[in-house]
Amino acid sequence: MTAIRKLSRRELLTLGIAVSGTLVVGCNLSQSVPGSGASATKFAPNAFVRIAPDGSVTVIVARSELGQGVYTALPMLVAEELDADWSKVHVQSAPVADAYKHPDFGMQMTGGSLSVTSSWEPLRRAGATARAVLVMAAAQAWGVDPTSCRTEDGRVIHDGSRRQRAYGDLVSAATKLPLPREVSLKEVKSFRLIGRALPRLDTPAKVTGTALYGMDMSLPGLLIAVVARAPIFGARLKAFDPSKASAIPGVKQIVPITDGVAVVAEGFHAASLGREALSASWDLGALANLSSDTQGEDYAARARQPGRTGKRSGEVETALKQALCRIEAIYDLPYLAHAPMEPLNCTAEVGEDHCRVWVGTQFQSLDREAAARAAGFKPEQVELHTLFSGGSFGRRGVPDGHFVREAVEISKAVRAPVKVIWSRQDDIQGGYYRPRYYHRLQAGMNAAGTPTVWWQRVVGQSVLMNTRFERLTVKDGVDYSSLAIPVYSIPNVLVELDTPTLGPSVWAWRSVGDSHNAFVMESFIDELAHAAGKDPLQLRLSLLAAEPRYRATLELAAEKAGWGRALPRGRGLGVAVNKWDSVVAQVAEVSVSESGEVTVHRVVCAIDCGVVVNPDIVRAQMEGGIAMGLSAAMHEQITFVNGQVQQTGFADYPILRINEMPSVEVYFAGSGEKPRGVGEAGVPPIAPAVANAIFAATGKRIRRLPIGPLT
Repeated sequence: MTAIRKLSRRELLTLGIAVSGTLVVGCNLSQSVPGSGASATKFAPNAFVRIAPDGSVTVIVARSELGQGVYTALPMLVAEELDADWSKVHVQSAPVADAYKHPDFGMQMTGGSLSVTSSWEPLRRAGATARAVLVMAAAQAWGVDPTSCRTEDGRVIHDGSRRQRAYGDLVSAATKLPLPREVSLKEVKSFRLIGRALPRLDTPAKVTGTALYGMDMSLPGLLIAVVARAPIFGARLKAFDPSKASAIPGVKQIVPITDGVAVVAEGFHAASLGREALSASWDLGALANLSSDTQGEDYAARARQPGRTGKRSGEVETALKQALCRIEAIYDLPYLAHAPMEPLNCTAEVGEDHCRVWVGTQFQSLDREAAARAAGFKPEQVELHTLFSGGSFGRRGVPDGHFVREAVEISKAVRAPVKVIWSRQDDIQGGYYRPRYYHRLQAGMNAAGTPTVWWQRVVGQSVLMNTRFERLTVKDGVDYSSLAIPVYSIPNVLVELDTPTLGPSVWAWRSVGDSHNAFVMESFIDELAHAAGKDPLQLRLSLLAAEPRYRATLELAAEKAGWGRALPRGRGLGVAVNKWDSVVAQVAEVSVSESGEVTVHRVVCAIDCGVVVNPDIVRAQMEGGIAMGLSAAMHEQITFVNGQVQQTGFADYPILRINEMPSVEVYFAGSGEKPRGVGEAGVPPIAPAVANAIFAATGKRIRRLPIGPLT
């Protein structure tokens, strides 16, 4: 019998790389701007492609792998135009450099479902450029016209003489050739890799446990820190007594920092015990009396007053008076935590004139700037390594880089490498939230049951106002990411916004404003359909005559779900559609028991995302988005009493359990257009689809989330 032994980490790392042959993450190529040209052993025609003499192709990916699949989808863009052998394609995380800045945001970051969309042409062009030079190198060696050569699976082929050369054999010659000024890109019909469900490059490392997440990070002499942060948002530290905390075995130092007091220890357990023993007093500030109940009353009062105009068309006041039938509704949606499976963490090592940071992040540029400020260095003195993230959903992409700043401040103070770890309770109670939103609506219909007027007032904090991203959606004091502007053809529309400035820290949560806007819009349009005695699907289609993408996606989802079929008592179908770059329509099949228990059995999802780069990745994003949106719809909420968050972890902030997950079917309604984002798009339609299905099954309308058991 063969003996079984535990492998060392070094052996596991070696095994993981050998098994996958695809992944190098957590170590950057360099901290300088990667320029074009030759290196000692590789052909490096641009910042994104490296080809080695063994024929391996390394694609440098500037977007963070948060579970969404960019470590596969983006290399596919390069490999397609390069005609690479996919089995020899590797991926490596990019350093922080100007070459890797996002074209829409002017910084290196990941978000907005824009990774594939923004990389569609640049990365394909990078691959095509490398291919053109390799072809030129082979053609010169053979003395033939480059146009007589073709490429396939990492080889240049000259059919006329039946000669061929592997890319690796051409590396040396290619490094000596000039880069072409222009290259042509393939037509969609010529794609060999794009459109295929190729295996993800990061899967082997994740399966073998060799993928390096922030929580895995270790260094010689590494200390662990936890932070005693303010118990209430906006509170400030007045004084602290470190004596009892310092007496805990394993505790090394107690350090005051910007966000509170850090307890630094040999391990997480000792640091946590030290924090429990720490005595601190706080100036509680303006939010000491924040209560969810009184906030709800305040939001309701605000919704009775005019707000800033986000959209106005037609004569709304007159149309409301003239409407034959008028419908009113109030929708109230709570604060939500991001709750990624891997809690926040960051490892930092501050030296005399240099700082190194290892972190799972969405905002490399901003986090490097935050680290530099905390260390007292210039940004170029900070070396930031991007690691895998165990989920994020916006949480690892906050403008102030607070969890990076904490690690750098503490490392600088204790003169040792430090990993700051947030507990689940830390993040649930002291993180950034999706804002609470309160919607007040009125609509009117004519004698034919057609909506003629839509009036809506939205109350909620802005996630972008007064941040570096304000220019994207804020105009004349209106944050348009917070508004639900109807896509339906309704002649008279008024949408107003009231943006309270006092509240807990808020930030973008997966699908940002669409996470609440879609619920309200798609639920209310359903209300109008039933008030008019019309089929909810048919009313939507009739109001979307000028929106062919919406119509086609809705029709596909309805067809695959069997819309209109007879269902047993207590069971219903609900539909919703939304556009976050990609158009997504979902039909949910739901049952409600006599005791009020809601079960979501099946979700049929149709998506128009243009060219589908990797079908499996898109399906996974739709499935994950549905799971996250359903979890929020059924269970999740952050509430406040006397300024304090009432939830502490998954016991009282429950996440959707696997036994609650419905079967999900995903269908593609797209065309050959440029790819559109999918990471956010699956979330918004599920809550209204489920709520509308509950109404179809029971006649009970859902206007407040989370749904929970019906009574």
